[in-house]
Amino acid sequence: MIDHGYGFRERCLFEIIYLEMMFNIAIDSQQSWRFAHVESVQELILESHFTPSSHWIVTSNHGYISYAQEELRRSFGQLKSRMLVPGEMALMELPASSTEAIERWQQEPPIFGRHIQPVHLAVKREGLANGPAEELEAMCALWLERLSASSGLQAGSGTRVAVHVRSGGARTEEEKAIREAFRSVIERSGGETVLAEPEVIVTVVIGEAAIYAGMMTHAEAGSDWPGGAMRFQREEGQISRAKFKLLEAERTFGLDYSAYRHALDVGAAPGGWTSLLLERGVHVTAIDPANMHPSLIGHPQLTYVKRNAADVPVEPNEFDLLVCDMSWSPKATAEMVIRLMDGVIAGGTILVTVKLMHKKPLQTIRDVTAMYAEHAQIIRAKQLFHNRDEITLYMMKY
Repeated sequence: MIDHGYGFRERCLFEIIYLEMMFNIAIDSQQSWRFAHVESVQELILESHFTPSSHWIVTSNHGYISYAQEELRRSFGQLKSRMLVPGEMALMELPASSTEAIERWQQEPPIFGRHIQPVHLAVKREGLANGPAEELEAMCALWLERLSASSGLQAGSGTRVAVHVRSGGARTEEEKAIREAFRSVIERSGGETVLAEPEVIVTVVIGEAAIYAGMMTHAEAGSDWPGGAMRFQREEGQISRAKFKLLEAERTFGLDYSAYRHALDVGAAPGGWTSLLLERGVHVTAIDPANMHPSLIGHPQLTYVKRNAADVPVEPNEFDLLVCDMSWSPKATAEMVIRLMDGVIAGGTILVTVKLMHKKPLQTIRDVTAMYAEHAQIIRAKQLFHNRDEITLYMMKY
């Protein structure tokens, strides 16, 4: 045996160092492959037809995306559109910068565009969520850098961040994997991931062939619900799902029903809206020739008038809130509500649904709002998530 002058202890130490070096080289090689794979994900350059130009994912209630598109066309003069989910979601290009488009929507909120999100990044979808979790997180970290650079927003350092991932259909494992990867990256960078009242929203739409991502503030989004789909859990004993419409109107329009004293509910039966107002401590006068739900009869805060609203006289300044959700002709409903406005105080709130029974909803809305505008300030017209073939008008009496 040849003696190199090293003792047994020294030789063991050299072998340990050698093994650590080989292990680190292997790990580095694996990480290099992984990040090379991440960076090889194909980014898509969305075609631009205008200068300036910006791209958006626009979501509406099912069957109303064409009206959302027409609203934007009239507002911006022209646009390009491609359907992502038939009848309810489209990728649209507008002839305006992102800043200009957002400012215009904040001044004149769209009626049918339930949710509008910017597209700051688009990538090819192929197999993105099928690899290891750490690979997807590395990819989301790169995307987050791009989104921050494009939007000027940050998702770390104590920022409250919501992550919205949707595909337009049933929830999938791919959605869950991408959502969890973004949350992990955000939390490691010091951000706080939340479900409600975020400061920043990272929003991702999974299309058939591509994934579209954007970043915006809560104020720009107009809703902290994914796709603007505000959902409520049905309660035991709930009279009707119509209650959800009034709940959504309260949140969307920034109202507080408990602040009202006396409400007039026109066409109240079976009492979905009345029940919510009673829960908030409001005295309610409910008018309807049909029967109210038995659970409401005898409520100390309820005055039930079992007659047609057209035959009911009202005292001036009797109510500070008027609500109406009737399945009548929009113009006939408007005529009746306008007559009953005599009983509403100046500055009182009026919430009315407008049924879109005909083939020209935009014309119907113009005609009806013109009627109301002579008697009340129209603060907002919006097709809420819980509206079906209708919109909700939020007004204040002159």
